[in-house]
Amino acid sequence: MNKKLFLILLIFLVSCSKETIEVEVIQNKSSAKIVGYLPTWRFELSSKVEYCKLTHLNLAFANPDSSGSLIMPDISGVVSDAKSKNPNIKISISIGGGSLSTQQASNWSNLIDNSQNRSKVVSKIVDYVLLNNLDGVDVDLEWNYVTSGYSAFVVDLNNALDQHSKMITAAFPATTRYSNLSDNALSAFDFINIMSYDFTGPWDPNNVGQHSSYNHANQSINFWKNSVGVSSEKLVLGVPFYGYDFSDVTNVTSFTFSSMVGLKSSNADIDNVGFKYYNGRPTIRSKVQLASTEVGGIMIWEIGQDSFNDYSLLKTVHKEFDKLGFKTTELCKE
Repeated sequence: MNKKLFLILLIFLVSCSKETIEVEVIQNKSSAKIVGYLPTWRFELSSKVEYCKLTHLNLAFANPDSSGSLIMPDISGVVSDAKSKNPNIKISISIGGGSLSTQQASNWSNLIDNSQNRSKVVSKIVDYVLLNNLDGVDVDLEWNYVTSGYSAFVVDLNNALDQHSKMITAAFPATTRYSNLSDNALSAFDFINIMSYDFTGPWDPNNVGQHSSYNHANQSINFWKNSVGVSSEKLVLGVPFYGYDFSDVTNVTSFTFSSMVGLKSSNADIDNVGFKYYNGRPTIRSKVQLASTEVGGIMIWEIGQDSFNDYSLLKTVHKEFDKLGFKTTELCKE
């Protein structure tokens, strides 16, 4: 064969092969979760939230009364907002929370530590999910509220939700596995949100600095993957849309990312202003890149703290996943 003709044919074949590979990569690109929590005290901001950038929405927090019935403000407006902007969004009710009243904590313990009461609260939680046409339950009982009946409760709740094809998820601390969390309960969750933040704060005022660094994120993922043994696809990396102000160590306070952007737009791209520490857009991008290789997505606490403008961290998360070739909602590309 003529050398020139052979070279042209070779280039053509290589070019075709490359196009075929690229098409296959695009068609089979990985999916990533973007999970946002919206607490009741931010419901008034619902109309501003770009739900088209979320795959999952957790409405926080519902807690039971002494009989097991969930107490929660009306969620219909938020659900309507979310579904109108993203018909495919998965919405869960998040139960518990990191800070409960004495009565709430007592109710939980009485309900889940006793097998008879446990069945009642499980039934009422499932009824709430079905009544409000939700997709599942996020269990966010934390620390001292993870009592002796926790694992049995999770397993029973999962079994009851399964009957209706509903999901169950959890939020767990960055580098702690609760002693009352059994292997059976751990395996019941569809996925786990790692709360990779609050490595310092008002409870540790002399530990001045970043409460949620990139290294913290790496450490958290390594703990749940390697120490606990949870698979990558069942883990979601949590990122904060807030920070802590250590300017006065006798009174350390939290603040929102939105408030920092409101002071000065350039604050969106740094991680601290004086003794105020938070995550700016570059750090959030780097965490998305980490999540894209190590876990199944990004979780946000919480979306009501975002700046609802061009400096939005939710927009940053969404665009970075898209840039990396990951499929999230496939909605609102900007």
